[in-house]
Amino acid sequence: MARVELVEAPHPAVSPALASATRPAGRAAGAGRADAAAARATAIIPARGGSTGLPGKNVARVGGVPLIERAVRAALAAERIDRVVVSTDDAEIADAARAAGAEIVDRPADLAGPAASSETAVLHALDALELQGALGPLAPERGAVDDGSRSGEAHPVTVFIQATSPFIDPADLDAAIARVASGERDVVFAAVPSHVFLWRDDASGIAVGVNHDAALRPRRQDRDPEYRETGAFYVFGTERFREAGHRFFGRIGIQPVDPDHAIEIDDLADLERARALAAHVDRALAASGRPVTTVDPRLPLIDVDALVTDFDGVHTDDTVMVDQLGRESVRVSRSDGHGIARLRAAGVPVLILSAEENPVVGRRAEKLGVECAQGVGEKGAVLRDWAEARSIRLDRIAYLGNDRGDLPALELVGWPIAVPDAAPEALAAARHVLEHPGGHGAVRELADLILAARDSGAAREPRSRTTARS
Repeated sequence: MARVELVEAPHPAVSPALASATRPAGRAAGAGRADAAAARATAIIPARGGSTGLPGKNVARVGGVPLIERAVRAALAAERIDRVVVSTDDAEIADAARAAGAEIVDRPADLAGPAASSETAVLHALDALELQGALGPLAPERGAVDDGSRSGEAHPVTVFIQATSPFIDPADLDAAIARVASGERDVVFAAVPSHVFLWRDDASGIAVGVNHDAALRPRRQDRDPEYRETGAFYVFGTERFREAGHRFFGRIGIQPVDPDHAIEIDDLADLERARALAAHVDRALAASGRPVTTVDPRLPLIDVDALVTDFDGVHTDDTVMVDQLGRESVRVSRSDGHGIARLRAAGVPVLILSAEENPVVGRRAEKLGVECAQGVGEKGAVLRDWAEARSIRLDRIAYLGNDRGDLPALELVGWPIAVPDAAPEALAAARHVLEHPGGHGAVRELADLILAARDSGAAREPRSRTTARS
């Protein structure tokens, strides 16, 4: 029987380069590292398109980023992962994963049904990589434990990652890989410490203690922690995994993870909880030098081809002044006008989408020299049509909103942005939250971020301007 042991492993140091740039922007999909000594493991992320509990789960957005993209970026940000592969049967998942920097293995239909195990998808991906000659070895590290099972030859290591865990710290991946690479453990998986008292009903329906004697109630500090498997990742030696056909075998170790990272999304309630935590967790990872979504939570590289905005609460402070004749006027920021002018000069199309139909909206758009659509009931549909007519990919658009009516548009684009005083639903859907409120330079702040991304050469490769989603 496999035995589980916990060995506290400190997080390895993360290179300074990771604090200033995420790896997907600097490494082409499928490209191994030039430094062979740094090459470590292959990450495989199975992500099928069908989900009965939560349709479209693997591309659902948390912190404005699709779950599959979060998983790919976390793996690419790990120092010990050489390549990231997504096994999928779904075109939308494949597009999002490829754009994030992953290789794609087409998952056969017979391995993509609800009854198929994740292990079968990982084994299939390993076979496909071996056929391509892309399965690189992992040399045992200095000081590796030799128990007779390792011969000193190169041993590949696989990292099985689940996209339904949105908060994976790259340092935890590195620590787990190091323990398998050294020979200390055959398998290391993510788990969170727990001191909860578990109960179940026995055959007669009477509640009985599972992990404790009901007659004894020791204090938390007097109990050794137990560990709850999070499902986020499993690291194992590739050869022995193939022999076992299962993720658990041999000497099993636990990689403790932060409780805030221990969310696994199975239903809508899990998704909403993850969205509520996203801003907090992403800021903490970025501050630690291990960002998985943006370069800097305050100054992300918003590399897009177009900007679409709401009007009220974005260009204005969401208030209306009414004179004695009933005429309405709003307050706007001159600096926003300068930002829009710079975007236009750079060839970035701008569209204003307004649910209200008011002459002031049209006059402001006319003065700014941008397109405008008023009286829009369903902003997502109008945005999609506008992008398709101009052959602009939806994932190459930034949308700036502030309220519930903006959600259909925020959920479509690659860069959903919100002003800081936006409705909670808009903030939860946002990939980035601006510092300036509407009517006080929010549009100028976003314009500056877009132009800074262009100036820095944030684009990873030439882009075909075709609509990515339909």
